[in-house]
Amino acid sequence: MSVLTYHPGRVTAVRRVTPHMARITFDCPGLAGAGPAAPDAYVKVFFPLPGDDVPHLPPTEMDDEGVLSWYRTYLAMPDDVRPPMRTYTVRAARPESGEVDVDFVLHEESGGPASSWAGQAAVGSQVVFLGPHGLYDVPDGTGWQLLVGDETALPAIGAILEALPRSARATVYAEIPDRAERQTFSTDGAVEVHWVVRGARPHGEALVDAVRAATLPDGTPYAWVSGEAGVVKLVRRHLVRERGFDKTAICFTGYWRQGMSEEAVGRERAS
Repeated sequence: MSVLTYHPGRVTAVRRVTPHMARITFDCPGLAGAGPAAPDAYVKVFFPLPGDDVPHLPPTEMDDEGVLSWYRTYLAMPDDVRPPMRTYTVRAARPESGEVDVDFVLHEESGGPASSWAGQAAVGSQVVFLGPHGLYDVPDGTGWQLLVGDETALPAIGAILEALPRSARATVYAEIPDRAERQTFSTDGAVEVHWVVRGARPHGEALVDAVRAATLPDGTPYAWVSGEAGVVKLVRRHLVRERGFDKTAICFTGYWRQGMSEEAVGRERAS
């Protein structure tokens, strides 16, 4: 029987990257030293319930079904004990200091447990991490990269751009609610960033339109597409059917689904 490893994290700093993006630094040597899964490395984050200082966690043991068996154990925990769990990108890891940064999108009016926790997080606040895992994997022979996502994908996009070598070329299309949410990234690569302001339009509509209208570079591409699941599906379909991208050269991930919490999606998949 195999086991999972939890990584307790304690907040050491909180700052706003943009008006609706908080960068929270955690003292978490276990996660910081876990090794580079990929620039888009993601973790499961467990948050304490109201009134608790730390989250109550399910056992780490897994049977022959692997992670699915652990997840079912987690879902079976009583509602007043089971900690909220959400998936987030490791924005940066510093093994030498044992610190990791995680960026949180703040939804001030309709935020879930993660956004609500991040909006009130202070030095000393505690969470627990599980992971990391990563998906970004550029094939040999790639001539340029296309990165597409909404604000939830910006932490991974930023980490990918900052890891690019000088020989790499990348074009980015990133949807944000307004211009104040733009960020600056340091990179050695040749990068072109297109900020797509959503404004009052439905989530993802402006992003899909921008990608469809884009003049893209010549050469062999690799695409990384993340954000709302329905939007990701539309972008991938466009790249394959209308742009001729090889399906194997597209990394796509639905970070969230419109109208459903991560737990609801998980219960649907585990049933």
